[in-house]
Amino acid sequence: MNGTPSTPMIQLRQVVKRFKTGAGEYIGLRGVDVDIMAGQFVAVVGKSGSGKSTMLNMITGIDHPTSGEVLVNGVNIYKMTESERSLFRGHNLGIVFQFFQLLPMLTLLENTMLPMDYCNAFSLSERPERAMELLKMVGLQGQAHKLPAAVSSGQQQAAAIARALATDPPIIVADEPTGNLDSRSSDEIISLFDQLVDQGKTILLVTHDPTITTRTRRTLIISDGRIIDETVAQVLPLLTHTQMLNVTQLLEKIEIPAGNTIIHKGEHFDYFYMITEGEVEVVLQPPKSEELTLARLGEGEFFGEVELMHGGNSIASVRAAQDHLVRLVALHRKDFADMLVGSPLTEDALSRIVQARLAENRASDRRKRWF
Repeated sequence: MNGTPSTPMIQLRQVVKRFKTGAGEYIGLRGVDVDIMAGQFVAVVGKSGSGKSTMLNMITGIDHPTSGEVLVNGVNIYKMTESERSLFRGHNLGIVFQFFQLLPMLTLLENTMLPMDYCNAFSLSERPERAMELLKMVGLQGQAHKLPAAVSSGQQQAAAIARALATDPPIIVADEPTGNLDSRSSDEIISLFDQLVDQGKTILLVTHDPTITTRTRRTLIISDGRIIDETVAQVLPLLTHTQMLNVTQLLEKIEIPAGNTIIHKGEHFDYFYMITEGEVEVVLQPPKSEELTLARLGEGEFFGEVELMHGGNSIASVRAAQDHLVRLVALHRKDFADMLVGSPLTEDALSRIVQARLAENRASDRRKRWF
């Protein structure tokens, strides 16, 4: 069974992981909720010790959560026995490691065939041909009969990707796959992942390299064992990860039916709004004149910053677009002000946006005498 674009391929539900150490208990994950859809290319970033690899270990079944549920391709993997989970992993998850983990005494071709042997995938006669096709796909057909030590680091990682694809799993999980590669080899590996996503694979990639996130189609940031709200990360990128996490924990979630007004012109309100789903329209309704739509804002955009930073009541009305429910996350005025105090770069960036939006409204005022 493979997920569809509307079905999560990976689901984490309130996943907690505690470790007992000589210094006491350490919490690696703190109630993580994540949905990763079929066909997504997702980067997971965060500082060392933030919980990235721990989360990966929960998804691959290498480690057990203390509590919570992990569903992979629709199956709760922790309701299986160890042997069942191991076989399930072989068919559903291709794993790529930072240090390649190729067996040094086997050729690249033999390394690529190993998962097929373990999972009894494909017939014995088909396995060498399939392994060679995979090595050809990653540009290694000419190196197939060499030992890992006889090829470059980039070629070893490409071979590790070929091996991860051996059983045709729907999901590829990669833990720092470019961490030991030069920039050219790294670019080649990410390009290969792009091709696999285009073929329908779901890829989850843990990385320390911020440039890689520009190549993926979604980024999850983890801090102190918690997932930062993705809209916060998109709207407020100049915050530190710790500051993003603080904002995430203060958010209020709001749903607005299609066509409903969120803010009326001239009213006082106390929130900075960020759009997580759907679109809103910023509109003016001048006396004896047709309604004017000043802007249409979508996912990852925001409103309310003008009034919170400049003072006064709302300079326009904001409503959910007519064709879709709108989901918002909202930060209270006091928390918004505290955030700006803690991040002068964010304050400066938002101040420039405020000035631009005020200038746009003044221009409308001069043209139509609406205020």
